[in-house]
Amino acid sequence: MSQDRLPQMVISIMLLAGFDVSERCNIRPRSFDLIAKKGDTLVIIKVAPHIDSVTADIAWDLDVIATHLGATPLIVGERARDSELERGVIYIRYGLYAISPATLYDYFTEGIAPMVYASPGGLYVKINGDLLREVRERSQMSLGDLASHLGVSRRTISKYESGMGTTLDVAIRLEELFSAPLVEAIDLVGYRSAEPEKRQESPTGAVLSDLERMGMEIHAMRQAPFQALAIFERHKILTAYGTSQKVVKRASLIGNISQITETFAMCVVTDYKKQKKIGRTLLIGEEHLRTLEDGSELIDMIGMQ
Repeated sequence: MSQDRLPQMVISIMLLAGFDVSERCNIRPRSFDLIAKKGDTLVIIKVAPHIDSVTADIAWDLDVIATHLGATPLIVGERARDSELERGVIYIRYGLYAISPATLYDYFTEGIAPMVYASPGGLYVKINGDLLREVRERSQMSLGDLASHLGVSRRTISKYESGMGTTLDVAIRLEELFSAPLVEAIDLVGYRSAEPEKRQESPTGAVLSDLERMGMEIHAMRQAPFQALAIFERHKILTAYGTSQKVVKRASLIGNISQITETFAMCVVTDYKKQKKIGRTLLIGEEHLRTLEDGSELIDMIGMQ
């Protein structure tokens, strides 16, 4: 079966949902395959037929990029371990949501949010704890009464009311008992990092050290098509560096990604002494970069048409 089938399916779904979609990232290794934007919603998508193939390095990049660009990272695949991903079910890989193409379609084109997530031991749902407490008290049931009815402990009921998830079976019994919509839908967007204070990796190499000298905040990537995300004041620069043969191949892709994400794009060329623009991307020689004293000079150069 064609390796392009799943990525093309994902692209078609996002286009159908009205998103602007970036070029596919065909550079290896790659931590994401495409980026899509619609209004204020920015989605970074890693296509992985088998979601277990998503590594910690890939997840690191997705988390860092999403956090600093205000985006939502999603893994779209078809299988986990030895089974197919179920429609309407969210799977978790290194703290990131992984879903099937059908779930992606339901959410972005039909407005149907998933309600079930997979976790060790089976499938679970999120309970509206405040509503559960309200309907329980309205029914004049104590924690002990409800616990006895469900065959669980009082502590478990208390945890449900504090937001702990539960099995599908228990959720169905609760909704039938109180005739209330207790199960909460899961929003795929509005990503919040599980590690908001994630350590920042120290820049390595002369190029990133130079950017840091100019007052930029540097976030090194592990497998993205750009090696770093540089931040200066409110400006964000997708940054690649290397020989001309290496970075010219990336310049167009990075420029296209920067257009979708409303960021800047730059390639620092180690064997080039001048500067020029390829589309939206600034190509600047490493020696020329060293002559700049402040990040604002670089921003002005990138912003020039």
